[in-house]
Amino acid sequence: MEDTEARWTADQVLALAPDAASRTAGARLAAPAPWSGTGAAGTAVWGLCAGSGSRPYQTVVDLSGPAFACSCPSRKFPCKHALGLLLLWAAGDGGPVAAGAAEPEWAEQWTAARHRKAEAAAAAVPGPGAAPGGQEAAKKRAERRAVRVEGGAVELEQRLTDLLRSGLAGSDRAGYQQWDEIAARMVDAQAPGLAARVRELSTVAGSGGDWPSRMLEETGLLHLLARGFLGRQRLPAPLAETVRTRIGFTVDSAELLAGPLVRGQWLVLAQYDTADERLTTRRIWLYDGASGRFALVLSFGAAGRAPELALRVGTVLDAELAFHPAAVPLRAVLGTRYGMGLPEEVPPGTAVGPALDSYGTALADDPWLDAWPVLLTDVVPLPGQDRWHVADSADAAVPLLGADHWRLAAISGGRPVTLFAEAGPTGLRPLAGWTRASPIPIAL
Repeated sequence: MEDTEARWTADQVLALAPDAASRTAGARLAAPAPWSGTGAAGTAVWGLCAGSGSRPYQTVVDLSGPAFACSCPSRKFPCKHALGLLLLWAAGDGGPVAAGAAEPEWAEQWTAARHRKAEAAAAAVPGPGAAPGGQEAAKKRAERRAVRVEGGAVELEQRLTDLLRSGLAGSDRAGYQQWDEIAARMVDAQAPGLAARVRELSTVAGSGGDWPSRMLEETGLLHLLARGFLGRQRLPAPLAETVRTRIGFTVDSAELLAGPLVRGQWLVLAQYDTADERLTTRRIWLYDGASGRFALVLSFGAAGRAPELALRVGTVLDAELAFHPAAVPLRAVLGTRYGMGLPEEVPPGTAVGPALDSYGTALADDPWLDAWPVLLTDVVPLPGQDRWHVADSADAAVPLLGADHWRLAAISGGRPVTLFAEAGPTGLRPLAGWTRASPIPIAL
C-alpha cells in the first residue's frame, strides 16, 4: 500500500471535534501511553486504545473522507479516541504512528468497505449529457447506507467476540446498558434489524430456565446475520435478499407490484397487532388452498394508531400478491382485489410431524425466521402441569406458547379441530381454530 498522505496539523484535527468536551478529551489521549498497534498506510490510520474494559478500543480513520470508526460506545463522530489517534499521527513520522505499517484485519475490513463505496459511486456518475435522475440518487443513497451497515456489522462482530470471551454467565448481572449502547450503534449504522435483535438478546439474560443456552443460540444467529451481510456477494441471490431484509433493508411496494404477481383465492387466516413505543405492526396471514401457499401481509401505523389495512378473518380474497424476494418467500404486498367471498370448506392441513418438518426445512433456508405458518388437522388441545400442548391422532404433540388456552379448548370441546398457528423455536402460537368452514380467531 502506498505511503500515507501528508500529515495534518493539530489544529486541523481539532477542527473535526463535534464539541469542546471532545477536543479536551481527544487532546488528553494524544499521548503514546494508552495506545498500541498503531500504524498508517494509504489513507488509513489505526490503533488500539486502552479503556476501562479488558479489551482496547479499535479505532480507524479514513483520511480521504474523513470517516471514523471506533468500537467505543460513544455516539459522537469523531469520538475522543479518533481525535487522539489523529493527533498522534499529526505529530509526524517520529511519533508513535509510523507510516507503511501492515493494516490489521479489523481495520482492513472497514477501509475496504469504504473503498468499495467510493468505486461504486464513481461508476455511478452519469456520462456527458446524462441528467442524474431519481434512480441514480436512490442508488447512491443505497450504496452509502450499505457501507454504513458494513461498518456496523464489523463493530457488532467485535462486540460479540468480547461478549463470548468474557463468558455469558455474567450477562444477567451486566444490566441493559451495554445492550442499549450496542443497539444505538446499530441504529446509527442504519441497521435496524441488527438493533432489534440486540434488544431481544438483552431480554434473554437471566430470563429463567436454561437462559445461557438460549443466549448462545441467539448470539450465534446474530453473528451469522452480521457475517452474512459482510459476505453477501458470495451468497445465492435469494439468501442474499433474505439477509438484506433481516438487516432492515426494504423494497418499495410499487417496485414489487410491477411483477411478477401471484393471483389466488386467499383465505384470511389470522390478523393481529403488536406495538412498541414507535410503531404498531399488523400481521395478516393468508392462505391459497389451490397452491398450498401462505402469505404474510404487514401493515404499519404510528404508535398508538391502528394500521390502515384491515381484512376480516374467515373471508376469501380473489386478489393478486407480490412476494418479497427471499430464500423463503412469505412476506407479500397486496395488489389488485377482484372480489371477496366466504370459504366453502375447512382448508386441508397436516399432522404435527409433517408440519414440524416443514418448519425445519424453512429454517435451513432462513435461520432467522421468527414465525412459520402451519395448518394442523385433527388436533386436540391438552392442558398440562406446566404447558398446554396439541396432539394429533398419532400421539405426536407440540407445546403451545402462553399459559391460557381455554378459548381454543372451548372451540374444540374435546374434539379434534383444525388449527392455524405460528411455529417458533419454543412452540406454537395458536391464531385460529375451525369446527366449521370459517376460522374462529384465538386471542393472543
